[in-house]
Amino acid sequence: MPQTERPDLGHVLDRIAGALERIAPKAFANADLDPADCFVFEPPLTLKPVFQVNRVAIELLQGVDRSRDMLLDNTRRFADGLPANNALLWGARGMGKSSLVKAAHASVNAERGGHDAPLKLVEIAREDIDHLPELMTLLKTAPFQILLFCDDLSFDTGDSSYKSLKAVLEGGVEGRPKNVLFYATSNRRHLLPRDMIENESSTAINPGEAVEEKVSLSDRFGLWIGFHKCSQDDYLAMVEGYAANYRLAVEPDRLRSEALEWQVTRGSRSGRVAFQFIQDLAGRLGQRID
Repeated sequence: MPQTERPDLGHVLDRIAGALERIAPKAFANADLDPADCFVFEPPLTLKPVFQVNRVAIELLQGVDRSRDMLLDNTRRFADGLPANNALLWGARGMGKSSLVKAAHASVNAERGGHDAPLKLVEIAREDIDHLPELMTLLKTAPFQILLFCDDLSFDTGDSSYKSLKAVLEGGVEGRPKNVLFYATSNRRHLLPRDMIENESSTAINPGEAVEEKVSLSDRFGLWIGFHKCSQDDYLAMVEGYAANYRLAVEPDRLRSEALEWQVTRGSRSGRVAFQFIQDLAGRLGQRID
């Protein structure tokens, strides 16, 4: 009877060790934030440096003076190691919420003039919110003050990741690292969809519990900054500010009339609409706006 061949024991052990290594939790290395001031978080634990950030100068953000001053003051205090609040920028679309976050970051670093450690900005996508605990652990040992930024934050029906966000922001055992502050933008003030709240109201013994759940996430943000639809005067001020900044060769009357016609065709007025008009106008004039 032929002898049964036995596989090499060393080869089997190597395969088992490799499999265990792949499924084992990754060790947290120190975050390397020296290469740039801005980064994009890529799961599971990668920070991709961004050397050319897509943003506008804070002086070009018209019609949001009070919002600008509030966020700048909060950001300055945090950069100086003083107490500051997580911030939720909510409201009308296209009114410069995410632009203000990026502009405030650049403005505060410019004010510091390179004499102190720069303030870092790390953007995390809405889809990666589940990785926040690991990201916080990675960032807390960094020798920098870090703004963690999530653009267009909201939650769909049945999405339970908002509960982990609440614990990470405030209230968890470890809490938020002292060198990390969370800024988010959203079109919704309370982040949760209406039908989710209504479903919770219909099943709750006390309907007031659903209301508490609705506001409990937003309450983790100590600073609420609202953005509302702009007036025609604000819209024209945005257009004129962009035109002056990019030195567009256009008569003031023409600029005004074409800007008003543009917003009528779009059916709305906002900073985004103003900039889209400027892009169109610059292209027709044969001028660059780099």
